[in-house]
Amino acid sequence: MNFKQPLQVVDLFAGPGGLGEGFSSLNDGMSFQVVVSAEMDPHARATLRLRAFYRTLKLENPEALDDYYYYCETSGAKQPWSGRSYDQWIRADEEARQIRLGSPEGNAELDKILESKLDETRPWVLIGGPPCQAYSIVGRARNRGNSEYKAEDDHRHFLYREYLRIIQSKRPAIFVMENVKGILSSKVGGEQIFPQILRDLADPDLALGIMDSNRPKYKICSLVSDAVYESGDDPLELNLNNFIIRSEEYGVPQNRHRVILVGVSEEFADAIDGLKLSSKSGPSVGEMLQGLPKLRSTLSRGNDSPEKWCYEILNHLDGLRSSLSSIGGDPLLEKSLQITRQTFSGAGYSNGALKMARAGSPDSQFKDKFFEQWFNDSRLKVWLNHEARSHMTSDLRRYIYAAVFADAHKVSPKGHKEFHLAGLAPDHKNWESGKFSDRFRVQVKGQSSSTITSHISKDGHYFIHYDPNQCRSLTVREAARLQTFPDNYFFLGNRTQQFHQVGNAVPPLLARQIAEVVERVINRQ
Repeated sequence: MNFKQPLQVVDLFAGPGGLGEGFSSLNDGMSFQVVVSAEMDPHARATLRLRAFYRTLKLENPEALDDYYYYCETSGAKQPWSGRSYDQWIRADEEARQIRLGSPEGNAELDKILESKLDETRPWVLIGGPPCQAYSIVGRARNRGNSEYKAEDDHRHFLYREYLRIIQSKRPAIFVMENVKGILSSKVGGEQIFPQILRDLADPDLALGIMDSNRPKYKICSLVSDAVYESGDDPLELNLNNFIIRSEEYGVPQNRHRVILVGVSEEFADAIDGLKLSSKSGPSVGEMLQGLPKLRSTLSRGNDSPEKWCYEILNHLDGLRSSLSSIGGDPLLEKSLQITRQTFSGAGYSNGALKMARAGSPDSQFKDKFFEQWFNDSRLKVWLNHEARSHMTSDLRRYIYAAVFADAHKVSPKGHKEFHLAGLAPDHKNWESGKFSDRFRVQVKGQSSSTITSHISKDGHYFIHYDPNQCRSLTVREAARLQTFPDNYFFLGNRTQQFHQVGNAVPPLLARQIAEVVERVINRQ
């Protein structure tokens, strides 16, 4: 069968909308339509609503798209809508909702929306990723430092049951649930929680105590292997790593490894042979960032100026060269430091802005035509969310050293053995323990990036730009590029909140590939 109407999508724990963007972008919005997206964070919800407005304008009222671009491009613009686009703004506001799932009020609000908007007579799709802090390795390490923490009392471990509740009551044809790798090893009360999640998702009636039900169960499928879990199977006999998607193997320029489960109703299980993603190579960090304007960082302490910033950088380069000369042993690095010192040109760069005017039309930068069309928007006259952070001068020394080292050796330096020159060691009592070997990390130009995480909102040490002349960490726009958000995707809130949204998102281009296989299964193609 082939459903000519767009398949309805419900997006829970939506963040800024990475999963929803991938699904709703397929076939210019004609394959999937987001009915509601629920997100509790007000800043992520604001981003989510603005993007819903953009999509609704494109489909329903393209003549009024100027309102969206005016809001993106104009300093001090108060609202993205005018009288001619107000109806689309209201629809976007109704689609992207600030809802705290798991609370009585939030659940009641979502239920009311689904009752009025979701057409359960047609196949529909549930997507989303319950919050990952309780499952992540970093989060669990932090919790172990709290003597009063008990995993069984942390409600975040059980937020997947809000997802499960909707599966049980509304019966999507397919659901897609994303989370961090740590969920595979996370324990509650001494027991691994992931096997229980598999059991619950495969038979939601049994999981929620609905007995004697004859409704279809779900087959929980991998997108990258033949692994399938069915109700009654022993989860411990599965290789759980088969549910991990390594994004760099599917065209995403980032080493992002996440657990993604696809639950297929038994009604559609005859088509699950078409569920696997097709592997493809993706662009490198350099290909993703080279077309963006070059920026310089700024000084976080004292007065900043291009001249003062440049003086600090050159002084650091001289000091690093002197330190290396005194110990010797790395002629390739010594040569790179010398060349960088002689050709340093960062003083002429801007430090960017939330809305940075483009100088002329954007140049083509991608070899792949699809990537060019996906990221660039010739109608947009600004670069959004492209503003450099300020850094302490001690960190600038580490950043320029790391960038020059990576340029020379094609790998980011690690730990105290490679950050061994004068003035590079941070004031950290455990620096030489080996636990912080990746404390400072360059995104190497010719490789995929490391995982963009929400930690990027705290500092930029893990996300140093490869260009020594810019000597800084990545901007929100650069992080968004590596997460495969289009350039006209505008992240709202302050810069910390913008980084947090980008780091927590699912890459839209990965989500789009998932949408393609989901559509195939439902249409049995």
